Amino acid sequence: MGERRSATIVLGPAGVGAEAPAPDPFQRCDPPLMALTLWPNRSLSRRGFAWVMGVVAVGLALPILPLLGTRAGLGLVPFSTAALLALYVAIRRNYADGRLTEELRLWPDLITVERREPGGAARRWHANPFWVKLRLIEDARIEKYLTLEGNGREIELGAFLSPEERETLHRDLDHALAGLRAGGR
Repeated sequence: MGERRSATIVLGPAGVGAEAPAPDPFQRCDPPLMALTLWPNRSLSRRGFAWVMGVVAVGLALPILPLLGTRAGLGLVPFSTAALLALYVAIRRNYADGRLTEELRLWPDLITVERREPGGAARRWHANPFWVKLRLIEDARIEKYLTLEGNGREIELGAFLSPEERETLHRDLDHALAGLRAGGR
């Protein structure tokens, strides 16, 4: 089966029909029935980051202090500096990855998911909520793997959430979709 496109016929001045593109589902102005923004856990504040770096720097420097001025002390400095730098880079990378978001919007006739990557790229998916399949896969490689399927595509939802958070999201979204389907009959 081919993909369906929706279009509106616009009549020109001479009454000749011209196909206009369907409106962008991600530019809707009416308020959704459900709007969620998901993001990874960010448990380390900027102040906490400074404390961690300070404590680790002191911890790495303490064994070197008695050896200052010796060859052994000079031999340990590059390794301690490399360890501190690696920790700094890892935490900064974690902060960058924390900018990831997924925005889910649900209307009676549309469900959208927009995933914004840390680099700014956006990946979008939309479908009719009446036909969407929501799955929480218990025995997948990832515990409580949550997917949405519709409009010819299956997407993962909340990959960065804990299994308990994915389970709660599944329950809330399943309830909202069931309410829409029951009201639509």
